[in-house]
Amino acid sequence: MTLATRRRSPQRPAPPHSGAPHPGGPHPRGPRPGGRPIRLGLRANLAQFGLLVAVNALVGGLLGQERTVLPLLADRTFHLSAHTGALTYILAFGATKAVTNLFAGALSDRYGRKPVLVAGWLVALPIPAMLAWGPTWGWIVAANVLLGVNQGLTWFTTVIMKIDLAGPARRGLAMGLNEAAGYLAVAVTATATGAIAAHWGLRPAPFLLGAAYAALGLGLAAAAVRETREHARAEAAAHPAAAGGQPRLGTARIARTTSLGDRALSAASWAGMVNNLNDALAWGLFPLLYAAHGLDLGRIGILAALYPAVWGAGQLLTGWWSDRVGRKHLITAGMLIQAAALGLVAVGTTFPVWVAAQALLGAGTALVYPTLLAVIGDVAHPAWRARAVGVYRLWRDGGFAVGALVAGVLADAYGLTTAVWAVAALTAAAGATVAVRMYETRPRAAAEAPVG
Repeated sequence: MTLATRRRSPQRPAPPHSGAPHPGGPHPRGPRPGGRPIRLGLRANLAQFGLLVAVNALVGGLLGQERTVLPLLADRTFHLSAHTGALTYILAFGATKAVTNLFAGALSDRYGRKPVLVAGWLVALPIPAMLAWGPTWGWIVAANVLLGVNQGLTWFTTVIMKIDLAGPARRGLAMGLNEAAGYLAVAVTATATGAIAAHWGLRPAPFLLGAAYAALGLGLAAAAVRETREHARAEAAAHPAAAGGQPRLGTARIARTTSLGDRALSAASWAGMVNNLNDALAWGLFPLLYAAHGLDLGRIGILAALYPAVWGAGQLLTGWWSDRVGRKHLITAGMLIQAAALGLVAVGTTFPVWVAAQALLGAGTALVYPTLLAVIGDVAHPAWRARAVGVYRLWRDGGFAVGALVAGVLADAYGLTTAVWAVAALTAAAGATVAVRMYETRPRAAAEAPVG
């Protein structure tokens, strides 16, 4: 059955490779070069999976060094009064990361996952120094171009490598662990850099953490991480009729299918873009909104960290939960909860109200983030899954660029509160789109499969 035929079916469509258990049970095996069998599953690949979780924590930490400090740096050090101009670093980051995701998928299929991961960490090396000592705002924007490349290559490969290792039965859990590690590290680093900045200033001290993350990440990627592309090939070999018998789709066809053609993939792409649109708002404008109401740098740092902390910790549960109850309803609920949280930020004027709003925003995002990645992994054939993830992440991380433009323009024209309300409305609309358009993609055997 082709993807097009599946969409025309009046019954709930089944994800392409969920119709039957893998040959030989939940752990397909295949030949590894050198004779060792390849096994899928978390337990079978625990050491390597755990290492990739640690690597992605470093990826998140590199991003987290900016969350508290950079909006205030734009305002206090570089004196950028227009919100649109101040958010140029998020625009540069988001646009670069979005495009890099697309190329990362094709490169990881062609050359392997590990070379792409190592390349991403090499790009990261100059970023902390540029942030710490860059003499003009142009240096900060250039550092965020490099950060977009770094995050597009490294976060992408840690995602796809975990999907490769985990197999279909525990894909949601795998994505939950991956995203939890990354965003808990964002939260910890945002808190740490806020505290460092309160004592030693906005530059250079907070960015020394980023330098340590980059050096350690490069060392682990080069010396300890192993290639996982053969795991994807083993899974593909176990499913010769998967994805409607279309394991050899071209990149242009994959882009169309992910963006528009398949109802689940396209709904996930739209929801992912809006999710990161509101994350751009939280990253770039929330610290300015809190400062305008008189909060000191320490409390701004707590609020900046609370959202990704709840988001990160929550994914430890929500990824696993989506393996049990399905993807669609968690995504719908998460988008609507985020919309409500943004409304609470807009009406709030005190620290306790914003604490509640940030926690609610983190909970909603936790429901959405790993689950959207699991949807892509459910539907895409292993032979073209990396490129499908790249297209999805092109749309999702494009939300940073769209969010920076939309939020900045609206904040300059109508004020910070209006910008928050507008993004809340877009987030609610995305939740409604998922409810109407997406079909359930969770593999039917996942709930009954043993932990592997």
